[in-house]
Amino acid sequence: MTRLPLLLIAALICGARLNASSPDSSAHAPAKEAEAHGHPSVEKSTAAESAPESKSHATATPEPTHASSDHAPSTKSEAAGSHEVGAEEIQSLLRIGETKTAQGDFDSAEIAYRQVLAAKATPAQDRDALLGMARMYRRKNQFTRAAAVYEKILKEFPADPQLPVVFLELGRTQRALGAYRLAITRFYSVINSTLKLPDEGTDLYRQLARTAQFEVAETYFVAGQYEEAAQYFSRLKLLDLTPDDQAKAHFKSAYALYMGGDYEKATTSLRAFLELHSKKSDAPEARYLLSLSLRRLGRNQESLTAALDLLKAEQARTSEDPKRWAYWQRKTGNQLANEFYEQGDSTSALAIYLSLAKLSEEPLWRLPVLYQIGLCYERLRSEKQAREFFETVARESKVQASQAQPRPEFAELASMANWRLQHLDWEASTDHQINTFFQQKTPAAEPTRTVSTEVPAPQP
Repeated sequence: MTRLPLLLIAALICGARLNASSPDSSAHAPAKEAEAHGHPSVEKSTAAESAPESKSHATATPEPTHASSDHAPSTKSEAAGSHEVGAEEIQSLLRIGETKTAQGDFDSAEIAYRQVLAAKATPAQDRDALLGMARMYRRKNQFTRAAAVYEKILKEFPADPQLPVVFLELGRTQRALGAYRLAITRFYSVINSTLKLPDEGTDLYRQLARTAQFEVAETYFVAGQYEEAAQYFSRLKLLDLTPDDQAKAHFKSAYALYMGGDYEKATTSLRAFLELHSKKSDAPEARYLLSLSLRRLGRNQESLTAALDLLKAEQARTSEDPKRWAYWQRKTGNQLANEFYEQGDSTSALAIYLSLAKLSEEPLWRLPVLYQIGLCYERLRSEKQAREFFETVARESKVQASQAQPRPEFAELASMANWRLQHLDWEASTDHQINTFFQQKTPAAEPTRTVSTEVPAPQP
């Protein structure tokens, strides 16, 4: 085959955006990958997979992940008509594949990797091309194809130093497909494979083994086996981990206890976590879970205190990650305040709503909260305060609804607030009529008769 110059290959990849010569991806529905909230990472960001945080814990029926070999690209030993490409050009193609994957240009990345596999590359370069292609498929949410490529690497390179990384990524891929048992097996393979590797890179292999242990615990968590997850995360706390990893294991152990319904132990574990790691990124979510756990135990006053503590967090605690704190403050406040209100505890609900109103001046956030405050005052028979809040909501919502591009929520809020004001007027009028009616029907008091007790004088 005629050798293609590097500049021509790059032009084809970057300019023409040729379609990759792979089977149609529609044959396999992509699954949403449920990665951990965060655990030790051993991959560079350019090669890392897209792993959004997920709070979905529904179990899924494990599916076989050994895809047909049609999905796995051929290495040079199977490629027909291989041609010579310089070592420098091959390294450039590998860098192009990595860069295009990071940019989300998956078709161009696949072309680059297939060019390497079709060339007379070294075994290490073939391995890098396959590994890059597998990661590209994961980023593309084509987990079945990714698993097939990882399996091919294991078959073609059984003694490669990169095997722990391959096992780790394959386990994450199988977990995304819902094959939890297979995933756990792969994570244990990471630990076993690190024991057989040379002493060089001991620190990296140790980190890989710890990451695999995190992944085992996380897989139990995602599979809904919370008791096992809590046990595995608790064991991780005993290892010689970094402070961040220690905090992560502690938090996930408490989270698993909460998800498993053991609210007493969850409360104890969450309080211990907050005492040790009050400034960690998981602290706001821990306070949210603590408030919910106390609520589930019927300890409403403690639950309210925990919620208010989160809502009144000092600026120093929120400045490092303001978006995360704001998210959990709003989520905690909304859920707890609504629960208190629906169960008739208007005083507690009012305390939370008043704190929520201070979190943001954004009309779309503030006005609905002010409306809820008005409802609480109305329930508490504080007509004057209720009327003030409803009038504010009606007035400001009307202004927002008159903007050039109004949000429909403001018109609805104005309508609801006006209806509450009319209801208050009706209640006041009805109370007045009832009081007047009963005053008119009350009979006048009869004059008091005095009876003389004097004895008449005897007649002569």
